[in-house]
Amino acid sequence: MQKKLHVKNLLELNLAMLFIATSGALGRYIDMPVPVIIGFRALMAGVLLFVFCKWKGVSFRTSSKDRPTIILSGVLMGLHWITYFYALKLSNVAIGMLSIFTYPVITALLEPILLKTKFQKVHLLLALLVLIGIYFLVPDLDFSNSYTKAVLLGILSAICYSFRNLIMKTKVGNYNGSVLMWYQLVVIGICLLPFLFLMDSSGIKEQWFPTLILALLTTAIGHTLFLASFKRFSITTASIISSVQPIYGIIIGMIFLGEIPVFSTIIGGVLILISVVIESIRTYR
Repeated sequence: MQKKLHVKNLLELNLAMLFIATSGALGRYIDMPVPVIIGFRALMAGVLLFVFCKWKGVSFRTSSKDRPTIILSGVLMGLHWITYFYALKLSNVAIGMLSIFTYPVITALLEPILLKTKFQKVHLLLALLVLIGIYFLVPDLDFSNSYTKAVLLGILSAICYSFRNLIMKTKVGNYNGSVLMWYQLVVIGICLLPFLFLMDSSGIKEQWFPTLILALLTTAIGHTLFLASFKRFSITTASIISSVQPIYGIIIGMIFLGEIPVFSTIIGGVLILISVVIESIRTYR
């Protein structure tokens, strides 16, 4: 019985990763300006998550001293999504997703600085492994090349995501994860609301369904399932399993968009994901 329950929990976590991985193909497929896509994504997902939290009877109360941190995390999350989607538009699913998966090693390098924890020299070796992986993603370092711009934007997205995770680390224990996510969606929605009027958002008439899938499947359900997994697995175990996310994303891109990654991209991706797994296993031990 216990074994069946563990398998069920493992399948649920992988399902969460599969849902979140749809962001790559959807980001490439939806034909609207990036701030408009993210604006609609935040607003739609915000409504869905609000209904979910109300249904679960979760409190939306937050301490006044925590609100600046929550607002800042929302801004960083918005920047993470925007830069990630620009990276997708400039390249393909494989490069877009693999470049943001530098965030675990970036987090490991930033954590001693921000949270005053002990710096570990092995993180420099892992950072070097990631840099080699990035080199294989873009072997031709030409700043006029769209793939180079995509990788740089992907790394910037990873940095924003790392900062967001680190500043939220001290708050996540005090609040429900879905409520924190909802507040971040509200911040993103408010920040990007002007772009829905300043940019061409008429495409939502034809693109409403994939945008709704992005809001519902990727954001609301995917992230909620992932947060729920923390109750059944350690965060480290969940992080190790999350390494399959780019693989799922690339497979989805191959099936629905016909994007086949080149050999150098595969090598770069393997090196980046190896560094993620090594860091996760080290943390677990």
